Amino acid sequence: MAVEDTPKSVVTEEANPNSIENPIDRYHEEGDDAEEGEIVGGDGDGNVDESSKSAVPQSHPLEHSWTFWFDNPSVKSKQTTWGSSLRPVFTFSTVEEFWSLYNNMRHPSKLAPGADFYCFKHNIEPKWEDPICANGGKWTMTFPKDKSDKSWLYTLLALIGEQFDHGDEICGAVVNIRGKQERISIWTKNASNKAAQVSIGKQWKELLDYNNSIGFIIHEDAMKLDKNAKNAYTA
Repeated sequence: MAVEDTPKSVVTEEANPNSIENPIDRYHEEGDDAEEGEIVGGDGDGNVDESSKSAVPQSHPLEHSWTFWFDNPSVKSKQTTWGSSLRPVFTFSTVEEFWSLYNNMRHPSKLAPGADFYCFKHNIEPKWEDPICANGGKWTMTFPKDKSDKSWLYTLLALIGEQFDHGDEICGAVVNIRGKQERISIWTKNASNKAAQVSIGKQWKELLDYNNSIGFIIHEDAMKLDKNAKNAYTA
């Protein structure tokens, strides 16, 4: 099981952590004077001093590394190509890194309308064109405005904690913030694998105690038919 030793900040100028639109406010322990994204105890070149290693608490590696992505509504409204405003924010590989990020990020109810916040397995881009996503689809749950925070957290914990029987089929999840509602979707790899897709949908509903019916839309259908795409499966 390959994991990364340190978190990798991939914040770009368009997704500056100091921007009010960026979901992650800071990444350092309370009381630290380190700059955001700085690794404390290094030699200035990103190398950790041997003498400081003994003071680092034991970490708990995840089965996969995951990357948060953010689509800033104030930027994408000016773009002509979908996905051109999508930026990776931070990659994490341990339980501790996840909670350090989550505890310092804006929850869905605090994001601006039009924002899209993703958590995908590392090296998978949350785009239909990504080779791993291209033949897949997504399950979607809808929530009233400002009511998705807890479900978003539980979805993230289920993903990174490998709670799904067909977890290898999962690419990641996204929360979409819109004017009157919020949507959470789980993206998968192989839409033709009906048994795996239905299993994921049913398990997700059980984990979140979500009582409404949910539908699975194939990416290819969504590209061709847009909002007229029909559910391939339901759960």
